[in-house]
Amino acid sequence: MSRVLISAAHKSSGKTTVSIGLCAALKSRGVVVQPFKKGPDYIDPMWLSTASGRTCRNLDFYLMSGAEIVGEFVKHSSGADFSLIEGNKGLYDGLNLDGSNSNAALAQLLDAPVVLVIDARGMTRGIAPLILGYQAFDPTIRIAGVILNKLGGARHESKLRAVIEHYTDVPVIGAVHSDPRLEIVERHLGLVPSNEADAALRRTSEIGELVGRQVDLERLLQIADSAPRLTEINASQPETFSSPGQPKVKIGLVRDRAFGFYYADDLEALEAAGAELVPVDAVHDAHLPQVDGLFIGGGFPELLMDELEANSQLREQIRAAIEGGLPAYAECGGLMYLARSLTWHGKTRQMAGVIPGDVVMHDKPVGRGYVRLRETAAHPWPIADNTAEKRLAHEFHYSSLENLPSDMVYAYEMERGTGIDGKHDGLVYKNLLASYSHFRSLQGYNWAKRFVAHVRQVMAGTKDLPPQVG
Repeated sequence: MSRVLISAAHKSSGKTTVSIGLCAALKSRGVVVQPFKKGPDYIDPMWLSTASGRTCRNLDFYLMSGAEIVGEFVKHSSGADFSLIEGNKGLYDGLNLDGSNSNAALAQLLDAPVVLVIDARGMTRGIAPLILGYQAFDPTIRIAGVILNKLGGARHESKLRAVIEHYTDVPVIGAVHSDPRLEIVERHLGLVPSNEADAALRRTSEIGELVGRQVDLERLLQIADSAPRLTEINASQPETFSSPGQPKVKIGLVRDRAFGFYYADDLEALEAAGAELVPVDAVHDAHLPQVDGLFIGGGFPELLMDELEANSQLREQIRAAIEGGLPAYAECGGLMYLARSLTWHGKTRQMAGVIPGDVVMHDKPVGRGYVRLRETAAHPWPIADNTAEKRLAHEFHYSSLENLPSDMVYAYEMERGTGIDGKHDGLVYKNLLASYSHFRSLQGYNWAKRFVAHVRQVMAGTKDLPPQVG
């Protein structure tokens, strides 16, 4: 199981672009590459998926157990020649003081050699103590190579190579020079989503060609091949929830240029629970297809607010369907779309009008990071018992939901994070659950199974509507 973890000394070192380039370069040479991304992220995995031709998977210490991470890695690495794990932030960065959820901890858990991407702008001799310090900080982490990034030219490269060779035992396996063709436009949530870039495949191919010429790919593969055999001892595979003998329920999946933030394992969990996913395009579709439920994920609805407002026929059909009791689940961008209006840069556009509140975009994040929530009795989805359960998720939104009535019903109380008002998240209206928090359907909380069960109950007429506003 050939594998390597691509990390960096600090955030914004260019490791995502390098990782995209490595995936594309190796794919073009016939190597079957399986990408992984550490932590909660939608955008980087889109690019890594495009570059590799295989769906990128997220590995997250906050939402997954160590055994589950190993199980997911083993499962999805099967059939691949090479697995690339892209870290987040710096090698030793993480939530916990002991580093138990850092990139280094992930490398240790997966017994993966580390290749460090170093933003070398303005550096010469100082690169040596940086590398030596990263080696000494945790000797159990094997830094098997470095890729110098954002170099100023051939002279800069030769100086850095000489310094590293003289003072350290870490090989330089690549030196990527600054080049505007390697830049992917950034936005407030990170890299621009690949599902929105018209020429995403062309861009990843170009990045792959540039990175492939400046990185010793054979040396990279040798490093990856040096990883010891990874067994499934203590690994745990995700549960599957099939529904034998029950007909599938049709779940409308709103996925387009405005809404593209979906985890692959969530969609797979929905299908395993008995859902048939029916595509819906909120920008172009004039009609809502015949569905039993609706799922609207996150994205950038503010960027297409004119087009979303212009598609009034679909907005009205979605509003009428939810008002009529259609089970619906919306996360972040989906919540924004279902609100009364959306305001950004001084412009206000009408949205679906299901939620009696107005979304306002801000210049800085309103909610950012991991969240911890406790379910209330108002949660609309069935559960085995009525005990208040803690749920783990993440949020990243620049918007706030304003002008809500004071008697709104919520599915969650916030123990950590912002949610809708700092105290609550998961707005409940009829059979709609809408939250700023993003959940993942994992062993700790298989929301997909619960949502499909909720849809079935509504279809069977055994589900009473929760208390409503006013």
